[in-house]
Amino acid sequence: MSIEDQLKKLKIKLPNAPAPVGSYAAFKKVNNLVFISGQISIDEGGKILKGKVGKDLKLEDGIKGAQLCCLNILAQLKKACNEDLNKVKNCIQIAGYINSSSDFIDQAKVLNGASELLTNIFGEIGIHSRAALSVNSLPLGAAVEIVSIFEIN
Repeated sequence: MSIEDQLKKLKIKLPNAPAPVGSYAAFKKVNNLVFISGQISIDEGGKILKGKVGKDLKLEDGIKGAQLCCLNILAQLKKACNEDLNKVKNCIQIAGYINSSSDFIDQAKVLNGASELLTNIFGEIGIHSRAALSVNSLPLGAAVEIVSIFEIN
């Protein structure tokens, strides 16, 4: 089954790849690796999921934020692959930054929102290494930001 077919089966519509909001590239290809800059928890309508998980937002909100980041990652990846996600050979790593209160300890659960989405879409090649980090704040007040590395054909 193609990745596009899998997305349809899961009823997932990828947004347009967001443009960078600063002086950087949204992704960088080096040989067969694609390094995707941090993608924040913003929906296709431009609304940012903002706030601190554990204070302003619940765990479930953080998970939704991680899923939004992942969809934006996939939009960037699709653009890097000339619109063909079947070129993805391996999801190597993701690193998630969760804007969370000092007493919140479930950053890994928040990032599961992205990890499980990648595995549901790509199967075994979606399994990756990762880091889930708590931060005091994120750009534009976002709740979650994720960077990633993929291997492509």
